[in-house]
Amino acid sequence: MTPPGARLARALTLNGRVIEPRWHRALLDVDREAFLPDTVWVRAMDHPGYLRPVGRDDPDRARWAHKDYALTIQVDDGRPAGGPNGEPEWGRLRTSSVSQPSLVVEMLQALDAQDGHRVLEIGTGTGFNTALLCHALTDRAVVSVEIDPDLAKAAVENLAAAGYAPLVLDDDGIGHPVSGIAMGRFHRLLATVAARNEVPHSWVRQLYPGGVLVTPWEVGNFPGVLLRLVVEDGHVAHGRLVGDAPFMVLRSQRATGTSTMEVVDEDAPTVLDDTTAVNPRVVAYRDQGWQLVLGHLVPELRYTVYEASVDRPECAGEASVYVATPADGSWALGEYTPAGDSYEVKRDGPRDLWAEIGQAWQVWQRAGRPGRDRLGVTVDEDGTHLWVDTPGTHLR
Repeated sequence: MTPPGARLARALTLNGRVIEPRWHRALLDVDREAFLPDTVWVRAMDHPGYLRPVGRDDPDRARWAHKDYALTIQVDDGRPAGGPNGEPEWGRLRTSSVSQPSLVVEMLQALDAQDGHRVLEIGTGTGFNTALLCHALTDRAVVSVEIDPDLAKAAVENLAAAGYAPLVLDDDGIGHPVSGIAMGRFHRLLATVAARNEVPHSWVRQLYPGGVLVTPWEVGNFPGVLLRLVVEDGHVAHGRLVGDAPFMVLRSQRATGTSTMEVVDEDAPTVLDDTTAVNPRVVAYRDQGWQLVLGHLVPELRYTVYEASVDRPECAGEASVYVATPADGSWALGEYTPAGDSYEVKRDGPRDLWAEIGQAWQVWQRAGRPGRDRLGVTVDEDGTHLWVDTPGTHLR
């Protein structure tokens, strides 16, 4: 008899994603389609910014289940915002998904869980990843937490139907001990949701020394990266950035939905006119190492670049660059010209954003312009710290 996950497992082995037999066996035996709800959501190509529902009768749905695709299983925290013409089940914001299988496998292999290990999973979703953990390590080895009670209920039902019975708790995964229950410590922690800016220190506290924490981590304007931390004595963890991992963010850490330009008011009486030596274009420089440093040192920064119109050849190369931190209402405008050296700016709000950006640029330059391969993260009681080359060389 063909194993239920054979098509997906074959797709992942053919592209070289699966190298560990433990997880290969789990992929073969767990049917991903059984963990999909009646409705999934996909981008509405004719209405950008909207997600349209797709039911079980759609011929594409079964194909998606057995391919290397992430599938959205909840929008707008379970209360669909509606479509452009009032369609009731359409959504705007992805709030839960069944992750892309190749990324699931990458994270499981990075976790390096072994027989006898206890694993805490943050973000049960509908239970597919949880089922893989149970298959590989046994039900008793797995505790999973899910902040959304409807998803948690669906996960328990899906897992039971597949023959698994781990402990699934309706919890945000940040408190300690888990849900107020004395669970003891774990050997491994896997988050299927991204920590933004700060990795919760409570996650580190829930692991034994030598334990491994694998989580997506997001800062700034770049998609998330995959972070693998190893816990030391004293509730400190150090680790490296080991891959790309675009994930939805913990609900408690979501950035505001306010855009850059919604914050800007150039006619406000408090606006300051000034100049800066900071090249406004650096905020858009697409070096991943720089973007990680910028996002870490200038939290919640957003930017929008308006290039000079092609109808004005005398302004060729010029641009208006707006930056903002919507949470505190700070914004700034920098007028870039190819002549360089000094740039006209306007700013308002409690933060001098061009000064902060310039400082971050100098930090990155002094560190030797490190790329992602040289960067690492430490999480301790004082917060989350980005370092270059070795722990302790915090970028600040």
